[in-house]
Amino acid sequence: MYTHSPSSLICAHCLHSFSTLSSSLGGVHSHLGRTMVMFLQYCPSYMACIWVLMIMMMMLSVSSIVSAQGPPPPGYYPSSRFDAITFDQGFRNLWGPQHQILDQGSLTIWLDSSSGSGFKSLQPYKSGYFGVAVKLQAGYTAGVNTCFYLSNSEDYPGNHDEVDIEFLGTTPDKPYTLQTNVYIAGSGDGNIIGREMKFHLWFDPTEDFHNYAILWTPDEIIFLVDDVPIRRYRRKSDATFPLRPMWVYGSIWDASSWATENGKYKADYQYQPFVGKYTNFKIGGCAVNGPASCRPPSASPSRSGGLSHQQKAAMEWVQRNYMVYYYCKDPSRDLSLTPEC
Repeated sequence: MYTHSPSSLICAHCLHSFSTLSSSLGGVHSHLGRTMVMFLQYCPSYMACIWVLMIMMMMLSVSSIVSAQGPPPPGYYPSSRFDAITFDQGFRNLWGPQHQILDQGSLTIWLDSSSGSGFKSLQPYKSGYFGVAVKLQAGYTAGVNTCFYLSNSEDYPGNHDEVDIEFLGTTPDKPYTLQTNVYIAGSGDGNIIGREMKFHLWFDPTEDFHNYAILWTPDEIIFLVDDVPIRRYRRKSDATFPLRPMWVYGSIWDASSWATENGKYKADYQYQPFVGKYTNFKIGGCAVNGPASCRPPSASPSRSGGLSHQQKAAMEWVQRNYMVYYYCKDPSRDLSLTPEC
């Protein structure tokens, strides 16, 4: 009858412990864990098992330090090119005025069981840099959508364009999801065809204000977090890119039907009000009624657009470590509807 040697039993125990550890850590740690579990399946001795464990813990430690430090510096900071404006200089209340307070340049909007609130720019834009600093509410915020976005839905109802930064609320044990999205010519109306890329963040967005921005030019859309590019959406054809003027919006509203784990968790108004705070508004855009000589800003030091090598490295780091969904990689999607993929 076959019996296990003491060393093989120890290795089996290591394998079980490691499998549990790696799956619980998630993300990059989970990938490292799966790799080392593969090695543990073939460990020849007790000492080999110990060495593998030691190497794995060192790798996890290094990975944790890198993640805690955040992305590598992008080397160029587009927000520094634009002065902050007051809310009244660039925006007005759109709805829910009783759920909106302006205090020393910081706008607070909130959602309760009676209403949410939203604001809108004073004019539409053909392109530009649109940024704001946001601080989110901690605790139970499932179902709540706190957002900053571009849209022409009031000008083209049922056939509008939209570019979104949305903070999707969550339960206390899980991080916020930052969803970026692009709708073109009615793809956000009726039979919705989204172009979502979702992220977790490398910091806690409830502890302090952080800067979020959309840089929209005739050739590309770049989403930035604290000046770090996290997504670049290129114009590959006129049919897959928003070209009509858009307004700048912000709002907080109940999106319980889909926002948190596809609607699994709903807004629970025993935790109301749900609060979003906005400050450091920045607009560097070509207004529809502005001079014909206006040129859209660049996201990089090069006026020709695109991203520098350093910015690309920072973006790749974010996508590698913190991207949690990309529509072009979703096997359940009909990619014929999104030919840019």
